[in-house]
Amino acid sequence: MRSFWGLMFAYWRSDRWQEAWGLAAIIVVLTALSTMASVWFAEASGELVSAIAFLHHPENPTTLKTILASAASLATIVAVREVGFTAFRHFFSTTLHRKWRAWLDRRFNEALLDSNHTHFHLQQGAAEAVPTKVAVPDNIDQRIQESIKGMTGGAIGLAMGVAGVALSLVFVGGKIIETSTEVSGLEFLGSYGSACLTVAAVVAYVPISTLLAAKLGEIQQRLDVRMQSAEGSYRRDLATLLHRSFHVSAAKGEGAQRSLHRRRYLDVDHTWANLNVLTAIYMGFELVYNFFGSRIVAYAPGLLPYVENRISLQAYITGAELANAIINDCSWFIHVMPDIARLRANATRITDLAKAIEDVQQPREFYARSGYSELRYDQQDPQFGLTIQQLELMHPGDDEPFVTAGNLHFKCGEWTLLVGDSGSGKSSLLKAINGLWPHGRGTIVMPRNVRTLYAAQDIHLPPVSLKALICLSDAVEAHSEAEAAAALSRAGLADFVSDLAMEGRDNQSWDQLLSGGQKQRLVLARILLLRPRLLFLDEPTSALDGEAAVAFHQAIRDHCSGATVISVMHDAKPPKSAGGEEFFDSVLVIADGTVTKTPLSNLTSRPVGPARVRPRP
Repeated sequence: MRSFWGLMFAYWRSDRWQEAWGLAAIIVVLTALSTMASVWFAEASGELVSAIAFLHHPENPTTLKTILASAASLATIVAVREVGFTAFRHFFSTTLHRKWRAWLDRRFNEALLDSNHTHFHLQQGAAEAVPTKVAVPDNIDQRIQESIKGMTGGAIGLAMGVAGVALSLVFVGGKIIETSTEVSGLEFLGSYGSACLTVAAVVAYVPISTLLAAKLGEIQQRLDVRMQSAEGSYRRDLATLLHRSFHVSAAKGEGAQRSLHRRRYLDVDHTWANLNVLTAIYMGFELVYNFFGSRIVAYAPGLLPYVENRISLQAYITGAELANAIINDCSWFIHVMPDIARLRANATRITDLAKAIEDVQQPREFYARSGYSELRYDQQDPQFGLTIQQLELMHPGDDEPFVTAGNLHFKCGEWTLLVGDSGSGKSSLLKAINGLWPHGRGTIVMPRNVRTLYAAQDIHLPPVSLKALICLSDAVEAHSEAEAAAALSRAGLADFVSDLAMEGRDNQSWDQLLSGGQKQRLVLARILLLRPRLLFLDEPTSALDGEAAVAFHQAIRDHCSGATVISVMHDAKPPKSAGGEEFFDSVLVIADGTVTKTPLSNLTSRPVGPARVRPRP
């Protein structure tokens, strides 16, 4: 789906091809019937106009009953066409739109949320894209939500229009040829004279106008891409504000936020103004085109035969309506050129996202464009624990490491405390071990087939049930209600046991409802339920008091026997059990950008020096 046509045909070649082609076939049949109804409409219009014209004919006048019958016939055809064909076609086309969009949405979500952490790499790459040459898509949410919806709807409309033009040429064109007559000066064409005049008028009028419309459409496509990007950026900042509302209020940062919103909206407004100018120009062009097409070009070809009395008024009106129908159908590209421009703009944004998703499937090569990305990951027998070899961590665009570690080894069941000044690189080291820091060199050898759990410092809870939050990353069905309730109780959240199936309380999600300390207890409940063998904790008890911090570590010691733990703490004094026993066996100290590992007993005899922190470029 990295090209326009690949994206267009992906659904039709998928495992849902029967659904896609079945709905498409129904739409084509209804389009054919609607086109045939246009022929019936032209004939009925001719009969009605002829009946009215001969109402006062001195020799063979029509009756009011004939006029009413013709009018009733015309009304019936209109009702059948608009309700029976057009409305039903709309229902099936919107059903196809809904199913196609759902299929694409599922495919892109699966691609973003794969085991490669593609969503993370795209966002990490976006953060580094300004000072480097990394090409990453902006506003991924807007591309998936709005661009896919707009592209699928526009593509279906385009296909229906193309089918309508082809079927119109068959049915309406056939009727024009059938009712054709001779024209003076074109006797060599025989009875096809008036039909050839109609074709010549359409060929002379429609293509030139279509070329002009296409040029305007190219301009609109560029503006639509800019508009979607501007709208997406503005919406993203609004969403970020609402998510960080407390922090903005606490910092009294409303002024800075207003300035940011003002800049974002100025971009939207400027692009919108240009679109409005182009839309007005296009509207004027289309209105003039429609008038000349329906009132002059459609009626001109049959005028000469009618003046020469070769055809009746009824035949003249019928021929003009047929010509108008085929002009209108062949002008479909002109009428929907703005929609085609939006379709191409949406498709461009989606194919760019597809290319970026494919691009980050090889993270090392992807990040190598913005800095050194030579971190290697391997596995070994679990009895040998975790090994780090000659590790250097860097910022994007830098060639000097801000954290350096030689050869480090963590035995099975060993508890290690990671300490260092703020900004020294503690969290970065944990991220690198877990494959979430892209830049640097060295090798990390993880124990094979061992459950790993990384509890990051910032805890954000998705809006799902409480049990689902405890079970992450397992499925909810993988653990019983009793197991989840027991884990909650052991973590000190027994008051929430009855809410396991709920997504929050009082119209608030768990992320809004739980305090910082309760969120850390929830992480503890997850640890107690999943019982990982390799556990990484980043400031796990920063929101808990001393007694609760001791209980946190004691619960892990009691219920996760044999687990290897690496825990980040700002406080160089590690917690001890209620009986005064040490939880931790060793300590990692980051000082002056260098990582050293020593037994815990050496911690008090070795001061922790200030870290030299390189500013992020």
